[in-house]
Amino acid sequence: MSFTVITGPARVSGNLFAFALDVMVALFRRPFQLKEFLLQAWFIVKVTIVPTAFVAIPFGAVIALQTGGLIKQFGAQSFTGSAAVLAVVQQAGPIATALLIAGAAGSAIAADFGARRIREELDAMMVLGIDPIQRLVVPRVLATMLVAVFLNGIVTVVGVAGGYVFNVVLQDGTPGAYLASFTALAQLPDLYQGMIKALIFGFLAAIVASYKGMNAKGGPKGVGDAVNEAVVITFTLLFVVNFFITAVYIQLIPPKGM
Repeated sequence: MSFTVITGPARVSGNLFAFALDVMVALFRRPFQLKEFLLQAWFIVKVTIVPTAFVAIPFGAVIALQTGGLIKQFGAQSFTGSAAVLAVVQQAGPIATALLIAGAAGSAIAADFGARRIREELDAMMVLGIDPIQRLVVPRVLATMLVAVFLNGIVTVVGVAGGYVFNVVLQDGTPGAYLASFTALAQLPDLYQGMIKALIFGFLAAIVASYKGMNAKGGPKGVGDAVNEAVVITFTLLFVVNFFITAVYIQLIPPKGM
């Protein structure tokens, strides 16, 4: 029994990795399901765009208040804008995007595949010679990655704008100093890092959601369990991957001024 408990997570991790490899191989197969891709991209936009806009504002506000208060203690108020931009672009933007993608889009993907599994639609497709990964998973993965990049841009813009407003209104900062300090510490590769993070996070969210949904068992309760597990696993993976990407980025591209 204990051996089964130990090997269970390892087996699931191996199956998830194998599933991700199958999806990456299927990305290059033809024909590409363009209609399914567009439909899924529009669906993901609909379920995430409004929550993203509302979440980005408090993210920017909290970061501006925290960084502004901390920097003020060191007497470096002129760097408030740059510090806020770094925090939003490198960390807050991609993480907020990933959480919304995993919570909204990922849960919807897992529920859709789980329902198809218990109705035996996926088995029927395989009997007809149709690969469910190429037909259903690949368009959803690409759509999630594309939307994640655009949502990251929205979170970044709204977060920086929110930080500007709260810094100027609540912390008596000057608009000119806030805007002029953007390039003091921030650099263009920081923006690229945020976009790459969003792309990877979108891929992970779609992969985990698709895998858990396609392996749902036990009827409607199993579908609900698969959705919950997909969200929890995705959140865990996102924070772990974010740590490694940030560590590698700092080693490859030192902070500006160092």
